[in-house]
Amino acid sequence: MKDNLLEAIAQIKKLADYGDIRMKDIATEFIKMENGQISNLSRGRSRGVGIRVYVDGAMGFAATSDMDKLTETVQLAYDTALASATLLRDKAVLSPKEAAQAEYSTPISIDPFSVALQDKIDVLMACHSAGANEAHMDFRREDVIFADTDGSYIVQKFYQSGGGVVAWQSERCSFDNYLRAGYEAVVDLKLAERAKMVAEEARVLSEAEDCPAGLFDMILMPTQLQLQIHESVGHPTELDRVLGSEAAFAGASFLSPTDSGLKYGSEHVTIVADASTNLGLGTFAYDDEGVPAQNVTLIDRGTFRNFQSSRDNSPNSHGMGLSDGWQNLPIVRMTNINLQSGNFTLDELISDIEYGFLLENNKSWSIDDKRINFQFACEIAREIKDGKLSGKLYKNPTYTGRTTEFWGSCDGVANESHREIIGVPNCGKGQPMQVIRCSHASSPARFRKVRFING
Repeated sequence: MKDNLLEAIAQIKKLADYGDIRMKDIATEFIKMENGQISNLSRGRSRGVGIRVYVDGAMGFAATSDMDKLTETVQLAYDTALASATLLRDKAVLSPKEAAQAEYSTPISIDPFSVALQDKIDVLMACHSAGANEAHMDFRREDVIFADTDGSYIVQKFYQSGGGVVAWQSERCSFDNYLRAGYEAVVDLKLAERAKMVAEEARVLSEAEDCPAGLFDMILMPTQLQLQIHESVGHPTELDRVLGSEAAFAGASFLSPTDSGLKYGSEHVTIVADASTNLGLGTFAYDDEGVPAQNVTLIDRGTFRNFQSSRDNSPNSHGMGLSDGWQNLPIVRMTNINLQSGNFTLDELISDIEYGFLLENNKSWSIDDKRINFQFACEIAREIKDGKLSGKLYKNPTYTGRTTEFWGSCDGVANESHREIIGVPNCGKGQPMQVIRCSHASSPARFRKVRFING
């Protein structure tokens, strides 16, 4: 394989100013139980190469699943670049990077694809016995090779393992998570125990009152905070959205290219894009443009500092050029967008609330195409009264706000001992659509005078 890819690189050198090749071999497995029956058992594999070339500032791309057609695919990418040049308005400029020869593999203890299918099914059936109406497991392995005309040759292997449970009566409760890890991650999730918990919560919520409307202090747990980070920080800080290239589909951003220094939140809010986070789905050694993984501060103590960027839209790529498969171009994608921990314990955050709520688990969400106005609904609101959890649960808590005002209302983040990492395996963006995997690590955070509405 290496010889074939290097021959293709040699061919590109003769034709173009720059070129790169991404070979991806992706294996997947998904198992789902519904009401005590296996309703979905699917395995898949996708393998091919994507070839990108640049000729005098014009880019051409071609892809194939036939590894015997590398020569023809290089020629097609080159011909596409020449055709693109006839309509070129601005020449493309890629930010510089160093050539790299490297190998990387997700650290795992148990290869999920080596675990017997019956063992996995037995776990899902145990979830049913514990009260779950649904349970599933999801596994992915990616073998990736990147080579370019600068001399890079990078081999990486990634694993994703995860699963979840759902229980309902008249109300629905759920739990799921996905990590860059082996089957040991699923073992650590203890899905059968989680099934018992969500079944009991669904029972209690079915008899609960709707969460009241008004202005309340609240605490977001990581199971909800991860989506708040994703939608109101992760997406609006993607530089391609800011520059308008996603406006026709995925949306734009309220930020402008000159907004470094903008007040984004309170002094308690520091958010980073860290492609080295342990267990994060957005963790790698090099992105799909051969740029090393980085830890980039997006918001520093409430002040916006940096965009997420790739080689084609910034003079200094932050290593966020990623594609979801061999057939697509890399575009700016989130890595692991993490809220840095504070110094409070969770009890301390709760103790300073006279009346409010602790929210868990997203139920639904909506945010405008510039990522300003949002509305989130959660599965569970736990009542806080006189600085303590009262034990009372409410259903259908729905809060709303504006991005910078909301983050400005954050007056405390819990410490590292409360930190959780939540994987997002289904973030969609791009035309054609690309579904990427990322993660968000956070500790619980407190927000003041948030508007709750009737859901």
